[in-house]
Amino acid sequence: MVTWCEPQRQDGQFYTKSHLQQQTSELTQVVATLIVALGPLATGLGKGYSSPALASMQLPPPVNSTTSSYDFTITQEQGSWIASLSLLGAFFGGIPGGLAMRLGRKSVLAVVSLPFALFWLLTVFASSVYMVYASSFLCGVCSAVVSLVTPVYISEIAHPEIRGCLCSVAKLTANVGMILSFLLGVYLDWRQLAMVASIAPALLFLALMLIPETPSYLLYRGRNEDAATSLSWLRGGLDVTQELDTMKANIDAMREDSEVTCYREWRRDLVKPVLITCGLMVFQKFSGANAFNFYAVPILTEAFVGINPYSAAVVVGLLQILAGMVSSVLIDTVGRIPLLVVSNLLMSTALAGFGTFLYVTGSNGVDAGPGLDWIPLTCALIFQVAFALGISPIAWIYIGELFPLKHRGLGAIANSVSYACSFASVKTFVDFQLLLGLYGAFWLYAGISLIGLVFTVSMVPETKGQGLQEMQQKYPTQEKYTPMYEEQQGTQNKLIP
Repeated sequence: MVTWCEPQRQDGQFYTKSHLQQQTSELTQVVATLIVALGPLATGLGKGYSSPALASMQLPPPVNSTTSSYDFTITQEQGSWIASLSLLGAFFGGIPGGLAMRLGRKSVLAVVSLPFALFWLLTVFASSVYMVYASSFLCGVCSAVVSLVTPVYISEIAHPEIRGCLCSVAKLTANVGMILSFLLGVYLDWRQLAMVASIAPALLFLALMLIPETPSYLLYRGRNEDAATSLSWLRGGLDVTQELDTMKANIDAMREDSEVTCYREWRRDLVKPVLITCGLMVFQKFSGANAFNFYAVPILTEAFVGINPYSAAVVVGLLQILAGMVSSVLIDTVGRIPLLVVSNLLMSTALAGFGTFLYVTGSNGVDAGPGLDWIPLTCALIFQVAFALGISPIAWIYIGELFPLKHRGLGAIANSVSYACSFASVKTFVDFQLLLGLYGAFWLYAGISLIGLVFTVSMVPETKGQGLQEMQQKYPTQEKYTPMYEEQQGTQNKLIP
């Protein structure tokens, strides 16, 4: 039987057969991940859509237009509704998305992806702003479902050694989608850009036919033969008998837990993952990242003298993508906790530095010439790199890792909290700026990041290299499952579904 092992060479030149088979196994998991990552790509396109599209919508219609009902102009207030309704839709889509996962991970993505594409067409052929409102809200609902199900699917198909790397691909493609919207928005109007945004979910719907449902879900539903076929495909045709038997034994043991046991362990096994994932989402969204994403140009305009803020915003976005690529490699080598710690430390330092620069050059009347532009630019770049390196992808990875199989849909709570905090952070930024000044707002975000560091060190577990509960090797009866987080001494070391 082939086992997972470190790369080996014979005579210093050739890989062993075992290692070549391992590479084949990883390739099929990468293929499946790239296919479902079309979903986050679609959500990223939607996230970046409003910035260029709203400017296009506010332009007056062509003078020679003969289709007055088709061409219309929106006001600034209507534009704010278009941008915010997607977040509102995402909030309402989170919980139903979690409940829908009972139907299957792949199945839910397939059911959502086609309507996702069609809802974009409401914008493409909109004859009034109300059709755009509906499109924004409904696409937000679909985005929430996709954002929730994708990391769960990837977590359940990936081997522990590469799971973190593959899960981070979803966040990376979301950032790629956002940058694509920014770049394409320079050349396309809002209808054309909406048409481009509809392509990604349509491709997802077609590509899902090429990959299987997750083995964990199939075993939980009693479809053992389908689970064996799925796991064999995901492992590149290797012998999966031992892995499948381990998963089946653990899942069967989950079913045997009595209701009394479930009630007794409910707090430990469900509340703690909910608190951890929701807490990470709160600190992620109130870290100042949304302020940079939604108000990048106005913020950088106030900070810079000689640098074009539009160009700087694109550079910051591209650097965030590069940092996300680095994170996908480090997550499974360095671990989740070290990256979260470094991320929060660098973010708080950069935010405090950015705010201090604004305070010194603004409130104190110090003349900041072009020669000092490197200070706020460096702070902005460090912040974005730190955000993309740690808390941005890892907060989503934990949704797929911490919850027991039966209750993995509870990740929808964290998903909804994420979008609620996104809405709140975007709306409150202007209030913070008016109340505290722009420098005070960034000092506040720096303080929140420091609190996030304390939360990480005290509450968040390290899951590097650990299998999901249903995938772990069998243990004695008294230790059926090893939880992702460490329990206090004297508590039973067992998870429930």
